[in-house]
Amino acid sequence: MRAVDIIRKKRDGEILDEAEIQFFVSQATSGAIPAYQVSAFLMAVVWRGMSVSETQWLAFAMGASGGHLDLPDHIGQRVDKHSTGGVGDKTSPILVPLVAACGAIVPMTSGRSLGFTGGTLDKLESIPGFRTALSPDEIRRMLDRHGCCMVGQTDSIAPADRLLYGLRDVTATVESVPLIAASIMSKKLAVDLDGLVLDVTMGRGAFMKSPSDARELAERLVAIGTEVRLPTRVLMTSMDAPRGHAVGNAVEIIECVKTLKGQGPSSLERLVVSLAAEMVHLVGLESTLEASEQRVSGVLASGKGLEQFQQVITAQGGDPRIIDDYRLMPVTAHRQMIKASRNGYLVQLDAELVARATIALGAGRDRVDVEIDPAVGVITQVSLGDEIRSGDPLAEIHYQRSEDLPEAVQCLKQAFVIADTPPKLGPVVLERVA
Repeated sequence: MRAVDIIRKKRDGEILDEAEIQFFVSQATSGAIPAYQVSAFLMAVVWRGMSVSETQWLAFAMGASGGHLDLPDHIGQRVDKHSTGGVGDKTSPILVPLVAACGAIVPMTSGRSLGFTGGTLDKLESIPGFRTALSPDEIRRMLDRHGCCMVGQTDSIAPADRLLYGLRDVTATVESVPLIAASIMSKKLAVDLDGLVLDVTMGRGAFMKSPSDARELAERLVAIGTEVRLPTRVLMTSMDAPRGHAVGNAVEIIECVKTLKGQGPSSLERLVVSLAAEMVHLVGLESTLEASEQRVSGVLASGKGLEQFQQVITAQGGDPRIIDDYRLMPVTAHRQMIKASRNGYLVQLDAELVARATIALGAGRDRVDVEIDPAVGVITQVSLGDEIRSGDPLAEIHYQRSEDLPEAVQCLKQAFVIADTPPKLGPVVLERVA
């Protein structure tokens, strides 16, 4: 078998068989297939797509590229959650400690920034000292002692996904249903789980722009879970505007902490509770979704979720003092406020444009070797539907270099649309697929 023949076959729109996909993934992971051929394969998939079977084989091959994280039965019911990506999507660092405090075990495997969307690992690593690369033994100790952990792909957990993930980010091969589905599920299949909840985002700030694309992705994710008998649920959610107010890395972690203190945006809190309740219900800790939501809300109100998050930070090498002193998080040298130029109502807040602004500031990557700046970001000051007066603050830019500012300002001025009449606001959770 040769890599070039597999690339050509997919380029020409043919269906790959399981052996070809396994060969390509294993050889790419070992380094036998160079990055330029892997990138060519990814672009061929973007253009030609993959069948349901091909997508499943790709997920299985990527999941099997490292070891399988076996967990002892005595530690309890194991459940994870993953999002297909979005702007300001900070639900994971909030709901992981909440669900663990409810009594479930949460071995969360996450990713880095991809395209214009932020990555959970980059956000967590903005906490001084926080480690996301844990060994299997360290993960087991975390779960045994603290009930949860938040880690990424490593040499032992889905290393093929780490390789493909990094290349997709810088080769314009992100927006692909089979590649997204295989990436997400490979990380989950490498861990011993009893249930999985997925947040498939849709809208301006998501990779899936249309309901049909989002539903196709949701169905493929559920199909992969069904194939391996992993109970899987999907919530399709709106991502036209950023989630919460903070977009970046350190600024998002601060908003996570505020939400765990009951001081975060109400829309973000409601979504976190919905996702966490699905996780609690899926593994049988409560018999109904209503009871699950009450349980999660009670844990949030009691402060147990915040306490759990602080324990996780400490156990994974981070500075737990950031919970009470945000000044210990990375900060920028400069800030600038964008203000409204007219009266009216905020009818559109384009999440992708806000993300483009943060990338211009240095919060994302355009090459594999680029280091992100954890301090930069944008904090919106208003929400969709708010009444606005000329001169009101719209967004605060956290930046380091003045040369980065013009592009960010231009993006943000286009992102906020103010009109004379208020918009009709729809729900955040659009559909449930199980």
